[in-house]
Amino acid sequence: MRLGKVPQAKLPTRFGEFTIYGFRDEDTGEEAVALVSGQISPGSSILVRIHSQCLTGDVFASERCDCRDQLHTALGLIARSGSGILVYQQQEGRGIGLINKIRAYELQDQGLDTVAANEHLGFEADQRQYQLPAEVLKYLGALQVRLLSNNPDKVRGLESEGIRVEERIPLEIPPKSSTRDYLEVKKRRMGHLLSSV
Repeated sequence: MRLGKVPQAKLPTRFGEFTIYGFRDEDTGEEAVALVSGQISPGSSILVRIHSQCLTGDVFASERCDCRDQLHTALGLIARSGSGILVYQQQEGRGIGLINKIRAYELQDQGLDTVAANEHLGFEADQRQYQLPAEVLKYLGALQVRLLSNNPDKVRGLESEGIRVEERIPLEIPPKSSTRDYLEVKKRRMGHLLSSV
């Protein structure tokens, strides 16, 4: 993996002041951004969220998932902690892409759950990779992290890339009627660590 030139700029948000960094893997073209709050002290354990792009949830406030609520909650926690990083990776639909995600939605409307829909389209339940997020964290000096996540695959993915996850911090959003089935499938079929469903 070869990271291209890393631009950075101030990013004031309703959660607080961040610095946004842009990253691009010159070999694959994959892009990601990191929002950094405060100073990252090498050797300390940094609060981190790895968030995968969800256009429908993050931008359009879809209630099919809890992605937007997780994103906003994480940004608030990171800003309040005084120091932390949110890495936003462009792996829409657990890595299957936007159009295939909408195809999966169509199948879900016909009765399949999120895992079955992805598999029906010829994909794994979760195709995301964590090499670029790990390289972003290394670039920023965050080799030891406290990870905001319910997904044990993220822990394993980061650790396999050389990031030490010292603690997994739950990021549970209370289920709504529109997200309960989605969250139950995450827990039952994908092993997500959820206590509220």
